[in-house]
Amino acid sequence: MTTTTSLGPAPVEDTGNRWTPMVALMISVTLGILDFFIVNVALPDIQRSFGASGSAVEWLVAGYGLTFAVFLIAGGRVADRIGRRRVLAFGIAIFGVASLLCGIASAAQLLIAARFLQGFGAALVSPTVLSIIGVLYQGTDRRRALGIFGLVMGLAAVGGQLVGGLLIKADLFGLGWRTIFLINLPLAAIVLILLPGTVPETRSPVRQRVDIVGLVGIALGLGALLLPLVEGRQQGWPLWSWICLAASVLIFIGVGVQQSRLGLRGGAALFPPAAFAARPVRVGLLCMLIYVCNQAPLFLFLALYLQQGRGMSPIASGLTFSILAGGYLATSLKAPQLVHRFGRPVVTVSAALLVIGYLLLGWQLLAHGVGGPVLALAPGLLLVGLGQGIGLNAITTLVLSGAEPEHVGAVSGVMATVQQVGSAIGVAVIGLIFFGLADHGLAVALTVTVLTLAGLMVIMAGLARLLPRP
Repeated sequence: MTTTTSLGPAPVEDTGNRWTPMVALMISVTLGILDFFIVNVALPDIQRSFGASGSAVEWLVAGYGLTFAVFLIAGGRVADRIGRRRVLAFGIAIFGVASLLCGIASAAQLLIAARFLQGFGAALVSPTVLSIIGVLYQGTDRRRALGIFGLVMGLAAVGGQLVGGLLIKADLFGLGWRTIFLINLPLAAIVLILLPGTVPETRSPVRQRVDIVGLVGIALGLGALLLPLVEGRQQGWPLWSWICLAASVLIFIGVGVQQSRLGLRGGAALFPPAAFAARPVRVGLLCMLIYVCNQAPLFLFLALYLQQGRGMSPIASGLTFSILAGGYLATSLKAPQLVHRFGRPVVTVSAALLVIGYLLLGWQLLAHGVGGPVLALAPGLLLVGLGQGIGLNAITTLVLSGAEPEHVGAVSGVMATVQQVGSAIGVAVIGLIFFGLADHGLAVALTVTVLTLAGLMVIMAGLARLLPRP
């Protein structure tokens, strides 16, 4: 299956073979998503290993999300131009090399740099997999393939902590936390072996150019925003941190103007202005940003509380996260049907479950601190998992239903970027609260953190009233 075609391969008649590409594609997706979450459970061990600061811990998560976000849209367009299978293989190879560098890193700075490289590799993989699915499958098969894609993403996200705990507990060859990165090497090798024989090479008939100016502007703006948010508190908020924050605002304004002008001239803007003219799309993307700002910080700071505050082992911490994972799986499988039947109230229900869950967690943290039975956290974690399981799917469906048909592709790409941007910004901003209060105890820090996350979900519930009914 190596024939190149402009639009895609002819429909596969052999029902025994048409799903074989999904093996390589789903392993590819798992690598990128799993690695975003699996690192959380290893952060305390990494911090002790290198004597790393709190800001270094944040960069290990936010840095990955930053490069993932910046190159996500560009990755899809490059794949359309030079070949989707080729770019997917290149992205997997980069991700594998970066994982090796993570596994052998001798200093926190080297590990952070390798995480940035991992994010770049993941940014080439994720949109390319979706493009290949869109070309290979039609009608019912496409819906089934996208359902598998969503399920695998969810399992990788919620199962990351448990997988990480098991790997650290196994301590293969005495490598400890390094195994969470080195495990990617055989998986990447499997994908590279499978791709040539199972996934055909395809290109888009319309080869859009990549807007390098816009891409550089977004990278500079996000860098100028995240750098002071992560480093400023620890360094006492020096003058450069405020200059960077002000510069980020000016850069984003400049990028907005540049994108508008490029779009009016008929250029290949990263964010075509016409695609976001509808208010439901703008409101939905804001809801998405607020929603994802709650997930990554919760996973990161809950892991630090469980291991550094309660002294739990990585595997015990991972098992605690499995309570949240159970709730996530219980609702994520039903989310599409719920959204189809009830529409935007599903987003409000998601926000309500998250608020109640966060309040229960805060109550138990205040009552027990770093002691008491860990199962006291279970009701709150379960409700948070239930809320997260339906939230992302509901917002995605409602945003796309509010977009014009000719702009669905552009809106989808931006929405994926917003998810990664929100994760990085959420870690940086909520990290100001958590690490700022850590001297008062990790229970206090996490309590204020989850109450802040509850406040974000209240805001999201209010915005949800402006979303369309599908």
